[in-house]
Order: sequence, then C-alpha cells, then structure tokens
Amino acid sequence: MLDKISTPARTRTAKWLGAAAVAAIIAGGAVESGLVAPTPAHAELRSMAQPVQNVPSFADVIDRVKPAVVAVKVKVQNVADRNSDDDEDGQQFSMPDLPPGHPMERFFRQFRDQMPGRGDRGPRQERPRQFGQALGSGFFISGDGYVVTNNHVVENGSAVEITMDDGKTLDAKVIGTDPKTDLALLKVEGNDFPYVRLAPQKARIGDWVMAIGNPFGLGGTVTAGIVSAQHRDIGSGPYDDYIQIDASVNKGNSGGPTFNLAGEVVGVNTAIFSPSGGNVGIAFAIPASTVESVVASLKDKGSVTRGFIGVQMQPVTKEIAEAIGLKEPKGALVAEALKDSPAAKAGIRTGDTIVAVDGEPIKEAKDLSRKVASVAPGKSLSLTLWREGKERTVTLEVGAQPKGA
Repeated sequence: MLDKISTPARTRTAKWLGAAAVAAIIAGGAVESGLVAPTPAHAELRSMAQPVQNVPSFADVIDRVKPAVVAVKVKVQNVADRNSDDDEDGQQFSMPDLPPGHPMERFFRQFRDQMPGRGDRGPRQERPRQFGQALGSGFFISGDGYVVTNNHVVENGSAVEITMDDGKTLDAKVIGTDPKTDLALLKVEGNDFPYVRLAPQKARIGDWVMAIGNPFGLGGTVTAGIVSAQHRDIGSGPYDDYIQIDASVNKGNSGGPTFNLAGEVVGVNTAIFSPSGGNVGIAFAIPASTVESVVASLKDKGSVTRGFIGVQMQPVTKEIAEAIGLKEPKGALVAEALKDSPAAKAGIRTGDTIVAVDGEPIKEAKDLSRKVASVAPGKSLSLTLWREGKERTVTLEVGAQPKGA
C-alpha cells in the first residue's frame, strides 16, 4: 500500500532503502512520539531526512521594484534599417563580427549556421521599407520621469510610449542615445514616479539576480538566476564589458533592469546568445557603473563625450612580448600616435607599449580604450610605458574624442 499513499519523493526513498529501511522510518515516527527509545539507526535516518535549506524568496524585493519597470513601445519608421538579425521587438540576436582568435569567436560561431535560414541567407540584402512596432523594456531612474532603455529599442523610432506596471500609458521623449554602449534616456512628463537606484558595487559571479521586463510583449515578467561571468566582450562595440547572467531573458527584455537582492540595478539587459531566438540561459547586461556615467552625460548634454589620447593600438601577442622583452603578453602596443594628439604631445611614439593607466594594469588594448573613454576631457592621466626594455611614466591631458571616432 506504500505506493498508493506516499509522495513521489517518499516512494523513491523506499525503493532505494528497501523494505527494512521503510520499517525503520516508520519506527522513527514512533521514536519522535516518545513510544520507543531512539537508536543510532533512527538518528541517522532522521539526519538523512532533514530538508535542504530553501532559496530565499524574491517576493519582497519584487514588490518594491516592479512598479518602476516599464514596457517600451516604439513606432519604427523603417524596420529594414534595424540589425538584420533583430526581431521587431527590439531584442538583439546578431552574431557579432569577431576578429580571428577572439576568445568568444568559437563560442558564438558554432551555432550560427544552425539558425533557421542562416545557411542560405548569404550577405545582407536591402529589403523594402517597412513600418512596424518595436517592443522593449525600461525603468525609471528618477522620480521626475527619466527612463533608461536600450538604444537599439528606440533607434529609427518616430514615436515612443511607455506602459507602467499599473497599465498607465505615457508618451515619452528621447533625451539622448549612445549607440556605443547601447543605452538611451527617455523622459515622460510628470513627477512622483516610482524609481530604482543603480547598485554602487558591481555584482559578483554567483550572486543571485532578477530580470524584470516585457518579453514577447507580455509585460511585468520576472525571472531569476545568477551572475554567470563578468567582463564579457561579444564584439558588439568598442566598450563591451558585459555582465553575463543565466536568468531567462527573451525578445522584448531589451532595456530592462537586472536587480540584486537589495533591489538595486546591477545591469541593463541588452543582448542574448540564442541559436533559436529563445532563451538558452546566456544573456548580457550593461554594468551599472557604465549606465551611471552614460546616463549622467545624456541627461546633461543629450550625448556622451569621451576621453581621447590619440593612439592607434594593436594587441601584444606572445611573440611581440618576447621581442620587446616583456615577461608576458600584456598592455596595448602603440602602432601610431596621431599628429598633434595628447599622446604625441606627451612624447608617446610608435613601438611604445602602454602597460598601466594611473597605476591600473592594462591587460589588453581594449582595456586602454575603455579606461581612456571613461575619463572626462581636460583631466590628466599618468601612463606607464614599456620602452626599450624599461618602464617609464608620462603624464598627459586627455582630449575629447572626435565625432565619428
């Protein structure tokens, strides 16, 4: 009769332990009732039956932050102008054009040809002009109506509106966009909107996170997972430095927030890796530190001004490191210091290797790009160079990145 009255878990336990053990478990109940004296066997079985510690509930955090998350709807003038692998909901699914030898190249390319229609798609062809609606997500960053979302959600849009968690719909104005980090800042009229704060500290690998957004236009959807990796470069832009999460993120989640357990935004969801178009547990979010600096510039000037020192760089390979006397491949090799640039004025020249900025090591060329871009024009930087087998330090004043650079 055991199989008729037991839960599946107990049935599995019975099959594994055998009839004698089942009898002992039943006797264990009598032990706890005080009917028989406990024995070591009874104590061992009770120990085995202890429940596993439960995962903490996210419900209280969600109750606090969910009202600040919105659905973003964009009337798109020309859907054909969007990324060729984007769907009309604004979520990126493109296979980035990675340089040969890039550490993520094999990871992304192994599934590319398996995507429906990819094998015979060939080069991108111009398509007829289309009109439609893009869907994405966003969140209030302040009580006076500023909303953060992705640039690729609102690009080519002729009109933008947001839908709040309570169903209220408001027209939104695009204050500014930054394609290089895929961020956009919107503004709606009004005050006293529910809003959330950016996390002051970056999330750690293994931390619990929650993504809230508008997948497939459903709105108000919550998923949870962990931070899977940090500093992901997927080849989508010059300043890639993504958080990788395994919380379910799907089409329409673009621009939505990823929260930590304190209800702070640790990232803005921007892309997923998916051979099929659906969630496979690999999503990428723009870190809160990047969001903070970009949003501040967009709010102040409507655009982002980045630092510039004027060097053309190339990676330091193992062979180059050996040739110039470095113990390991690191830093950014200067291929050219542009004429009249801050670097040239500071005496930096072709063949120098920049190995540190303000004492912070530069592991690869892209580290230098991100570091310099984050510095406001007019500020000073101390660069550590490797030249002719020795380290030397130069100081320069950062310039403003030219338009189109």
